[in-house]
Amino acid sequence: MNAADILELFGQIAHGALSPEEALESFRGMPVAELCAGVTLDIHRLARTGQGEVIFGPGKTLAQLETCVRGFLDAGQPVLATRLSADKGRALAELFPQGTFHEQSGLFVLGADLGLDGPYPRRASVLVVTAGSSDMGVALEAYGTARFFGLDCGLISDVGVAGVHRLAPHLEALAEAVALIVVAGMDGALPSVLAGLVPAPIIGVPSTSGGGNPMGGVASLMAMLNSCSPGVSVMNIDNGFGAAAFAAKLIASARREGTARV
Repeated sequence: MNAADILELFGQIAHGALSPEEALESFRGMPVAELCAGVTLDIHRLARTGQGEVIFGPGKTLAQLETCVRGFLDAGQPVLATRLSADKGRALAELFPQGTFHEQSGLFVLGADLGLDGPYPRRASVLVVTAGSSDMGVALEAYGTARFFGLDCGLISDVGVAGVHRLAPHLEALAEAVALIVVAGMDGALPSVLAGLVPAPIIGVPSTSGGGNPMGGVASLMAMLNSCSPGVSVMNIDNGFGAAAFAAKLIASARREGTARV
């Protein structure tokens, strides 16, 4: 059951076609679906929070991943799986040929077009910005997730502080964006730089930059948490998914208040 189904149910109650007790029966057993392979899906999350449950790949067997995908399909919901290894992602694509696995982002999707093969728009309501080209895996996880959640999303890559002049051609687009997801490794400085240049809220994502980041991304995380520019929020290391989910909720909230420009 999604939000439209619930509204229809409320309408039936309002018009007397359904009693409150009968409507209540429609919700019994809905919050979760207990399936085999140790999987319990929260299929009611989409109606409850506006964002459906997403499958976290690490630690799950292929059988569990397959069970999750089939469960969401049976519930009539689109499917997104994150952090998949190449082997498991390819295996899911073979099991569900109507879906797509994108290796660099680690995302498998079914029922939505994430546009992960590019080209990536340079102007959008939400822009994912990377400090280096080695941050693209995390950036594409954020980009694909944002598209999955229905955001108008673009991507600008390799404009970090080692050559900060590379930002200049993009400043107008960056200033027009509603939110920026900024992925940076090493010194993690790019979110602070952008927060001092543009009005949009900044969602910083520390990146391990392919494993070459000091202390596994902790140095970047601490730098972003200690930004002297206001307006920076920070996700955990490599959490492109979390950044996109937060941006989607931020924009959805602004839309409800009538203040969003999207």
